[in-house]
Amino acid sequence: MAVAPSRPKGPPLNALRAFEAAARLGGFSAAAEELFVTPAAVAQQVKALEAWAGAPLFERRSQGVRLSEVGRAVLGDFTAAFDRLGEAAQKLRQKAKPDHVRIAALPSVAQLWLSPRLPRVRAALPGVTVSVTAMEAAPNLRREPFDLAVFYEPLPAASGSIVVCRDVIYPVCAPAVAGGIGSPADLVRARFIHDETWKDDWTRWLAEAAPGLTLDTSGPSFSLYALALEEARNEAGILIGHDALVGDLVAAGTLVAPFETRVRLDRALTIAASDAGLTSPRLRAIIDLLTGTA
Repeated sequence: MAVAPSRPKGPPLNALRAFEAAARLGGFSAAAEELFVTPAAVAQQVKALEAWAGAPLFERRSQGVRLSEVGRAVLGDFTAAFDRLGEAAQKLRQKAKPDHVRIAALPSVAQLWLSPRLPRVRAALPGVTVSVTAMEAAPNLRREPFDLAVFYEPLPAASGSIVVCRDVIYPVCAPAVAGGIGSPADLVRARFIHDETWKDDWTRWLAEAAPGLTLDTSGPSFSLYALALEEARNEAGILIGHDALVGDLVAAGTLVAPFETRVRLDRALTIAASDAGLTSPRLRAIIDLLTGTA
């Protein structure tokens, strides 16, 4: 009779993933947000992995968790392993459906910059299907199922990111609103519109355009830049425009830029591609079409 001794079980993949995310991001809450689970679920998975390993991977403290010596020793290996797994999954997805391109973008960029350029992509590449997901934070292209990511990022841009344009800001409003504005001092009578993503836009522009001028810039705030921009078009007040998002509207006369001062910020609109996408002629063609270099 053959002997079939029991074999030791390996750790659950979900437990390994929870540990790696919590260790890389510095806590269970951040890991839970990335993995779309609860912090309690992450904590439970990590506890199960610690039980399997027979050693603590984190030091629990009143102000959060910190990696143990064992956890620090293995984090790099697990991060590299999950990166490679993600890259393999990306390659599989792209090989299986080479004509389906997935793009992640900041909501304002998706609506105001990306959407107007998609007809050009469809006309040049009629066999390609482009799906767009609007999200507030750029995805990890090594692990998440996106081919391209279009976001603003600090300068200097990350290695591999393609800089589309520098972020340049200036006030914009409807033509009827611009009639009574000749200098920044006239803004004392203006109604200011704000976007919650870029809360300090007015402060940054006024600091350069009118240093020393004190204004009450309180006014309505919107969680979506496109909504704030629509209110500006509807003569509700003045909004700080980001040139990549409002430049075409200003050129068409739909909006007016009443001041000459343009403020260049230390960030840029960029396009990043997944590692698998960097070698794809199709994705390179899409990038060229989006940036106007094709």
